[in-house]
Order: sequence, then C-alpha cells, then structure tokens
Amino acid sequence: MGRRFLGRLWLVVATASGLVLGLMVSADAHIERPSYWPLPGPDCSVSPCAGGAVPKARSLASSLTATRGSTTRVVCRPDSLKRLEASIRRARKSGYDIRPHDHRRFSAAEARELTRINRALASRCRYGEIQPAVTDSGNNDRVVVLPGIYTEPTSRAKPTHDKACDPYKLSTGAYSYLGEFKCQNDANLIAVLGRSPGSGKDPDPPLVDRHGIPNRGACVRCNLQLEGSGVSADDVVVEAGDPSSGNGGPRRSVKDVGIRADRADGFVLRNVTVRHAEEHDIYVLESNGYLLDRFKTFYAGEYGVLTFVEDHGVMQNCEAAGNGDSGLYPGSGAKTSAGRDPKVYPTARYSQEIRYCDSHHNTSGYSGTDGSGTWLHHNNFYGNALGFTTDVFTAAGHPGFPQQGDLIEKNDFYSNNFNPYLPGSDVVPTVPVPVGTGMWIAGGDDNVVRDNRFRDNDRRGAMLFAVPDAFVCGPGNGPITGCDPLKLSTSHRNSFHGNTMSGNGVDFWWDAFPGNVGNCWYSNGDATGSPKNLPDCLNGKVPWLSIGLGNLENEAELFVCMSDLKPGGPCPWFKSPAAGKAAPAGGHDHGAAGELDDALLAAVTCRSWQGMDTDQRDHMLTRMQVFMGGQIDHPGARGTTLSNRKATSVLDNACGLSFAGEFKLYKLYARAAAFTPQLRR
Repeated sequence: MGRRFLGRLWLVVATASGLVLGLMVSADAHIERPSYWPLPGPDCSVSPCAGGAVPKARSLASSLTATRGSTTRVVCRPDSLKRLEASIRRARKSGYDIRPHDHRRFSAAEARELTRINRALASRCRYGEIQPAVTDSGNNDRVVVLPGIYTEPTSRAKPTHDKACDPYKLSTGAYSYLGEFKCQNDANLIAVLGRSPGSGKDPDPPLVDRHGIPNRGACVRCNLQLEGSGVSADDVVVEAGDPSSGNGGPRRSVKDVGIRADRADGFVLRNVTVRHAEEHDIYVLESNGYLLDRFKTFYAGEYGVLTFVEDHGVMQNCEAAGNGDSGLYPGSGAKTSAGRDPKVYPTARYSQEIRYCDSHHNTSGYSGTDGSGTWLHHNNFYGNALGFTTDVFTAAGHPGFPQQGDLIEKNDFYSNNFNPYLPGSDVVPTVPVPVGTGMWIAGGDDNVVRDNRFRDNDRRGAMLFAVPDAFVCGPGNGPITGCDPLKLSTSHRNSFHGNTMSGNGVDFWWDAFPGNVGNCWYSNGDATGSPKNLPDCLNGKVPWLSIGLGNLENEAELFVCMSDLKPGGPCPWFKSPAAGKAAPAGGHDHGAAGELDDALLAAVTCRSWQGMDTDQRDHMLTRMQVFMGGQIDHPGARGTTLSNRKATSVLDNACGLSFAGEFKLYKLYARAAAFTPQLRR
C-alpha cells in the first residue's frame, strides 16, 4: 500500500492564496488579462526616465514649489483642515502609528510645518474627488489628497460589467488594456492608467514568452505620485465599501479594486489608507518601478495589496489586516534571481522588496503564487491563520512557474493562531489553510529562510512540501515539449538556517517527498522537526546530501487536506491546536450564482453551489473546465481539468463543511484537478 500511496502523492499541490490570477474572485469578479513582465530598462522617452529602478518619493513640502514639467493637483473635502487639526492634536498628545510595531511621536515643530503645508494646499484645492485629479494628470505630476474619507461618488456610480465595454474583451472574457483605459471605473474606484493604449491589438491568445509588454503605448501618467497630506495614513481614507464599518467589517463593497495602478511606471503611493474593496484594496499591474510607502489596507475580500508581474518594486512601512485571502501578495514577480534568463536579467538581484510591514488578522499574512525574486525583511506576520505562503500552483494567465529565489530574513512570524473558520469571524476566508502555522513553502525552489523568529505558532513554525509538474502536463493535457508528468521540478534547494524557534507546536515540517534534493535545515538552535531528523547538509556545505525518502504521515495529511475536504473528514487544519476542537463557522452570503458569463465565473462560492440545481452545476463546471484548461506559459501547456462527475463529488464534499460558504470554487477545483490523476477520470 505504501508504494502505491506514494505513487499517487507525486501530485501534491499547495493550497495557493492566490491560486489563479486569471480568475479574480468576488461577487462581481473581473477576469484579469494575461500579463507580461515589463522589460527591466528605463523608458527615457520621458524626463526623468520612467522605470528601471525603484522611484524616489518627493517630499510633501516640495508639492508647494513650482517644478518644470510637473503639476500638482490638490484634492480636499470641506472638513479637511478640521480633520487635520484633530489629528495633530491626537498626535501631539499620544503620538501616532505608522503600523502597530512602529509608534512615533509628533513634535510641535512638525505640527506647525504640517499645518502650514496643508493650509497652503487647501488654498489650491480644485478637486473634491481623487479620480478626476488623476485623470487630468500627466507624466511627472502629483496628486495630493488632504485629510478626509473619499468615497468617490462619481466612480461609484459607474456601472460594473458595463455592456458598453464588451467590445474590449479578449477571448477569456478579460478586458484588454484598451478596455481598462476606456472603462477605467468598471472595476476600479480609482484607476491610474500609466500608458496610452497601443496602436495594435493585445495578443489573443497571449504570447508564450511573457517578457516585454506587447502593444505598449507611450507614457501618459508615468512617474505619478499620489499621496495623503495628513499626519499618517489614517487621515486619508479611500473607501471602496461602507464607511460606517471603519477599519473593520463588513465590507459592503461597491468596487472590486480600491486603487489600481496599471502600466504605471514610476508610480508612488504614500500616506493613504485603502479599505473594503471586493477583491484588492491596492493593485499594481505590469509596472516597471513602484513605491508603496506608509500605507494601510483593511478588509479586502481577497488581498490588501496585490502586485503582479512587477519589477523594481518596494512596499514599506505598512499595515494590512482583515483580508479574506492575504494581506500582501507579490505574485509572479520578475524572476531576477535564481532561475533568471541572463539575456533579460544579466545581473542577479531582487525584483521586489517588502520591509517594515505588519500583516495581521488575515487568513494569510502574505502569499505569492510564483512570486520569485522577492526580498522580505524586518516585517511582522502575526495573528493570521497562516503567516506566509509562497507556492507554484499556476493556471491560465499566471506566468512564472516555478517559484524561485526569495530571500526571507529578519522577520517575526508569531502567534499565527487566528481561526477565521470559527463562528462569528469578522474575516471571511476564501481559501482553506492550516490554522496555527508560521509559514509554508509549497513547491518553491532556491529560497533562503534565515535569521527569522518563529514563535508561538501552535501547529507549526515552517512547512515545506512538494508540487510536481503534472498540473501543467498531466493526463488529458496533450504533449508538451520538455514536460514529464512524473517530473518533480520544485521544492529543491531551499535552506532554513539561523532562525530562532520557540513555542511552536513543531518547529519544522517537511513532506520529505521522494526525489526532492538540496533542502537543508541547520543552525536553528534546539529546533524540533517532523520528520525528527531533518538533513543539515553538513551545515549547508553539502546540499546534495539531502534527498527526500518520503514520509507517509505527512503526505497523508496533504492528500486529505488538498483533495478530500469533507465534513467529519480527517483534515486537521481548521481546528485550533491550542484550543482543541474548532466549532463550525458561518459565512457572509453574496448570493447564488446567476448568469455564468466569463466575467462572473470566478464569483461562484460554496454558498452559490449549494443553491444550484443539477443543470446549473453542469453549466458552471463546463465553463470552469474551459477556463481552467486554458493556455499557461509554455507551448501547448494547458491547465488540468476534472470531469463534471468528479468535480461534483469534490465540491459536494468540500462545500459540506459548515464554514466553507465563501470558499471559492475555482480554488477548490484547481487544487483537486492538479492533485491526483484518478480524480480526472
């Protein structure tokens, strides 16, 4: 039995926090277009050049000084100065928070200077909403927003899934960039469209090579800086849902995205809170060079921040809380470190950096499907169900397999024991994860996890497990050059060293998958492991000494939790280890699935599934099969699919869990399809 069981388990796949960017998930979700990494060099058709490096933020005081080639537009509310005065009084008395772990004092001199600047800005205010100021802006311009809550009534009134925008859809149902440009507030409360549409058409189907943006137009809003003028990010709020909820729930979202920066090379966002978007509070796409600084995000349906196919990016000094999937998601970052193409990226470096952020009270603190080349340091991930996940569970529209080359150092992963699956949870989870876990790497290669603290995570400190190639070239997907369904390309050469482990259920957990090589654990103090004796590779000097030989117990857990979720089943992930048995949780009803056109396919949840009749289920599953079987990023590569009979069985089981109401069906479907071949028959 053991050998047969191991033979099935070569298809282990992670539960990805961002499993398929091609299917964005919400009650009115938008499918996103196939995306491309921008070429790494600067665009010097504008001066200063756009991209090619992380942009530098301009000081707030400099917005009062006339600068050649740059215009500052000021946005305000009638009570902006009163709000500023109240904020300054609080800050003078008690200080203010950049994030929970960064409390600062506010001096009298700082108060006088900030008051002076804001009064001068208020005299120049010509806008009551942010979007019109952004739309009127050009290259190198600035939009300064005075304290207030910005609900953007004009953008809110724009229709979502407007039939007038249908001519701009690609064959997948996603808008082309031209469609985003023409229909900027269809999905977005505020849209920063950095380039003009190209003169041709976006490739459809997409190009196999995702390096270089095809049909790229000229810069029209490159090097744009959008910033709040208050004491902290708390003073300027972009509200994509219900203002009465404050920084908590429920969302009652009106738009899928709070602020979207698309092809916006050199974009800077500072000193702003964004909250309650149905999908993502902040979304940066296909941009070469971005800086997100001193920002906060609260209670998005999916991600507090989503960056996708980015290069030269930094997130810093931030807080993300209350998100249904994860607080911070740098997905499919440019592969500029391990696994890079030296013709495109001649020198090894990190394409994105995340530092000095607190991500807490989310389903996951951080996630990044195929999020390669990311440097993560001096952050705090705490009070989530799962502190950190990176994975390779890729499907149509999501380039970058395999995930490679992150550096994760000097972070604190602690007390990630929040259980969003319990009754009354204010966070509505959209994906199943193991409560009580500091981090996992699900199918990543060449990652370095060093000098971090993992403490008081009741289930596990750090997990590593395997994900093979079969989701790309498994049974029924046709021949793919160079792809072998029995090949294991991922979960090799990861190292865990110099970490401080304390108070975790088990410090390190590994599936020891047969054929995995080069994974090393050393210099982690008196750490515990499952299996007990993890390879130290002679303190990392001889990685080839580490070879996975299999661990039936750990692989069995992955098997049942990835493909056989059901009420009363053996998956332990939803039980709080410290508290014992976890009670079932309720969910928020976003309504059953209606017309299942391409744009609404990703909206379907377990709650919708329970309300469908047999014909509606078959219709939905047929559409799901078409999309999930779409092209990935290799010639002939198609996503794996299930027969409708098998899909019905899998979804009936998973959706029978009492807390699964808002689980996204495409996530359950895609994971099961990639997990085990017998499900496809």
